[in-house]
Amino acid sequence: MLRRNVRLRREYLYRKSLEGNERALYEKKRKIREALQEGKPIPTELRNEEAALRRQIDLEDENTAVPTTHIDDEYAFAAEKDPKIMLTTSRDPSAPLQQFVKELSTVFPNAQRINRGGQVISEIIDACRSHDYTDVILVHENRGVPAGLTVYHLPFGPTACFSVVNVVTRHEIKQKKAIGTMPEAYPHIILNNFSTKLGERTSNILKHLFPVPKPEAKRIVSFSNNSDYIEFRHHIYQKRADPNSIELKEIGPRFNLRLYQIKLGTVDHDEGQTEWVFRPYMNTTKRREFL
Repeated sequence: MLRRNVRLRREYLYRKSLEGNERALYEKKRKIREALQEGKPIPTELRNEEAALRRQIDLEDENTAVPTTHIDDEYAFAAEKDPKIMLTTSRDPSAPLQQFVKELSTVFPNAQRINRGGQVISEIIDACRSHDYTDVILVHENRGVPAGLTVYHLPFGPTACFSVVNVVTRHEIKQKKAIGTMPEAYPHIILNNFSTKLGERTSNILKHLFPVPKPEAKRIVSFSNNSDYIEFRHHIYQKRADPNSIELKEIGPRFNLRLYQIKLGTVDHDEGQTEWVFRPYMNTTKRREFL
């Protein structure tokens, strides 16, 4: 199994290394297409390659013209099977952290919670990879308060690291008594205000933690970006007597996420590159919004 994982990882890295060449070739074809559509002359730097590039353009359609990326490999089978998530914590978790993880296990369908014990996270990931888990979520704490959440997508990554703030558990929400038991239907996902390329990447990581819901499901999970803080909310809706109105009830938990790093690969891959990292001490950081 270890040799197989190493071989698959090398194949993945090799395909990723070809992305730069494919992107450069795609840009050349795009310039020729635009020149032909607008009736302009072919750019000077492409005239020696024009004949070969035009033959390739004639053989392509809308689907094959766009180059594939490592993101396509990472979530290639996301539509074929439901996500299977393993939830765990840092070592020696406090009671508030255990309660928070317990509530997270009700938020994510098909999630299983395990006690970390003395296991190394790389051992947990290897075990989850061999048992066909799609993601591992590791929750950290700081002085008894949930402070971090790391999402490892299996088998090859990416790894997304978030800080967690403003945690409100189900027991702290006043409407909890009116809700009753937690519904187990797959929730509808709302992703709001992820407008940049990094925002699309982040929303892609988050949405693949949930399976496809049925149309009649009344659970709603929302991730709303507000100044790079991702507000997580969990509701159910009920129809009122008026057919044009509905009633939302929050069932919790409630918290905010802030992305600070995306890495290619998982924690057991030393060669994984850092795709993006938050740098708070740069002069322009306070004036920029990344998501």
